[in-house]
Amino acid sequence: MFDLIMFDLDGTLTDPKEGITNCVKYALKAFGIEENNEAILLRFIGPPLTDSFKEIYGFSDEQALFALNKYRERFSDVGIYENSLLDGAEELLSALKRNGKVVALATSKPYVYAKRIIEKFRIDRYFDYAVGAELDGTRSYKNEVITEVLRQASVTDLSRAVMIGDRRQDIIGAKKCGISSMGVRCGYAEECELEDAGADYIFENLGEIKDFLTK
Repeated sequence: MFDLIMFDLDGTLTDPKEGITNCVKYALKAFGIEENNEAILLRFIGPPLTDSFKEIYGFSDEQALFALNKYRERFSDVGIYENSLLDGAEELLSALKRNGKVVALATSKPYVYAKRIIEKFRIDRYFDYAVGAELDGTRSYKNEVITEVLRQASVTDLSRAVMIGDRRQDIIGAKKCGISSMGVRCGYAEECELEDAGADYIFENLGEIKDFLTK
């Protein structure tokens, strides 16, 4: 069915809740904002951070960039490690490789951070390709990340590729690139988010995806 399997990182393979929310709170304090509403903080997991600062708090482009830099002050040395591997993640990646699949990381998180995270959890060995954003904002949107994976993998038959993620950005990015999408509920999608985005498949957990892709 699918030969190239692409994965989002945050909320799909790892649970970054503690690190991301703590770093967002740290950034907001620079603006005199004390944010303790978890529902609001969780909205930062998945989309590009500058977009979220602008959408949620009405920041200007300049303010959003300043907030991003404050976020990174804490994230680069502390928040990056406030993270955990989701149940079934390594089992899924290992099973895909045993079944001869090409596996890629396709994340909007800056690659320099994503690389350190997958190395920390020792899952880097499962990825044939790993693509993320650049610190200067290049390739921040999921369709741009997917396009780069497809280029590196020299994919010509888009029907053989699938993007797996927990947020609407993963699904919309896949659609823009003309590939299939799988949503997984182990992450931080809001109610009906994956359905409304038009996910081709939706699974409750990573174990269900493993069974589906390796049957």
